[in-house]
Amino acid sequence: MVLGNGKITNLMKYEIIPIAGDASFRTFYRFSSNKKSKIIVLSKKEKYKNLVAYSAINKFLVKNKITAPKLYSYNFSKGIIVIEDFGDLSFHKILLKKKNKLAIYKKLVDFLLKIQKIKPKEKIKKVNIGMHKVEKYSKKHLFKESDLFFDWYLTLFLSKKKALYIKKKSKKILTALYNKLNFPNSYLVHRDYHTQNLMQINKKRIGVIDSQDALIGNPAYDLVSLIDDVRIKTSLKLKNQIYKYYLKKTSKIYRINSKKFLEDFNILSVQRSLKIIGIFSRLFKRDKKIYYLKLIPYTWQLLEMRMKSEIFLKLKKILDKNISKRFRKTIIKK
Repeated sequence: MVLGNGKITNLMKYEIIPIAGDASFRTFYRFSSNKKSKIIVLSKKEKYKNLVAYSAINKFLVKNKITAPKLYSYNFSKGIIVIEDFGDLSFHKILLKKKNKLAIYKKLVDFLLKIQKIKPKEKIKKVNIGMHKVEKYSKKHLFKESDLFFDWYLTLFLSKKKALYIKKKSKKILTALYNKLNFPNSYLVHRDYHTQNLMQINKKRIGVIDSQDALIGNPAYDLVSLIDDVRIKTSLKLKNQIYKYYLKKTSKIYRINSKKFLEDFNILSVQRSLKIIGIFSRLFKRDKKIYYLKLIPYTWQLLEMRMKSEIFLKLKKILDKNISKRFRKTIIKK
């Protein structure tokens, strides 16, 4: 396979080893060139997002002194890029073995705050030609994501007609909730700032991967991704400690308006959990990726925990009426 920019002319002469993938349409391979390990990323679908946007966002992050994978070579039309290898040590793996998890999370919050100091741009340079548009996290995006819950999850066990009825009722409620968001879209938001996308490099540096979906959004969103990470179970005590640490270290405006910031945090956590349950259901039903079903019960726990605030009474009522507590704890099989 020959890459178009000429830096690596023939990958077939290297020993190429498949490595674990993710929830995207990408596949990943590792190989060594000039005694340096590199990653091949292949994408048959959504090439722009997975390759072009990813390369542009990474370049923008690196320019702003955030450790993201450097691009070594590319052929976007053929669906391939070669990027820097951060290894396999994610902070998810580190946290699973650590008793003092708070110390680790504090480092990840500090890294998030470093990202949040970047002045976001609506247009950034692509690697080849032109500009990549970094959209704002508008209500359109919020609805598109939470709609996945009704379109994919509910239809696993309810008729399409019933699911559509619940969606219409819920959309009115969600509209009111999204209108309550207090703070403007003013930060570069990774959108998947969880521990599997944060890598420890050479025991010192933190690197971030999977940045292709970055938008300009609410300051609380990436904090939600970190604290209410559906892939690692943490106690409410630890979640609150991480939250308080962020509030202590972030801009003074969020401490002064701490009630409003907490409201944004809870709304975005609920929105994100709805989205994730929908995405995991889609991965199961459309892509035959059964593993993701195992993560749905804990995602439900997070959703229920954040819906304890009075502002979610109407949403909670409609969900409780149509989805039993027993079913939420069950891994769907169909």
